[in-house]
Amino acid sequence: QVQLVESGGGLVQAGGSLRLSCTYSIYIPSSFDMGWYRQPPGKQRELVARFTTDGRTNYADSVKGRFSISRDVVKKTVDLQMNNLTPEDTAAYYCHAENLGLGSEYWGQGTQVTVSS
Repeated sequence: QVQLVESGGGLVQAGGSLRLSCTYSIYIPSSFDMGWYRQPPGKQRELVARFTTDGRTNYADSVKGRFSISRDVVKKTVDLQMNNLTPEDTAAYYCHAENLGLGSEYWGQGTQVTVSS
C-alpha cells in the first residue's frame, strides 16, 4: 500500500515562500502522474502542479511563474516550492499519485497553508 506524507505547511505573510514536501512509502514508477492539489476553504479541490506520465509538467494558471514542482526518485519525494504567496493560495494542500490504467489513486492526508495579508 502506497502512503503519501506531506510536510512543510504553515502560516506565512503575503509575498513569502514555503516549500512543501511529499514523501512516498515505496517506489512509484513514472507510469504514475504525481503532483499536488489544493482545496481552498469552501471550494473544490483543484490541481496545482503535477508530473505527467508522458514527461510533461502541468501548472494551474494561477500559480505559473510562482510555484515550481520537483521530484527526487532516490529520496522518494515530490516537492512544491511556492514563492510570492498571496492570501488566495490559502488552502489544504494534498500530494497525489495516480495511474488511470491501473485504476490506482493515492492521496496524502494534506497540509495546511495559510497566507495572511
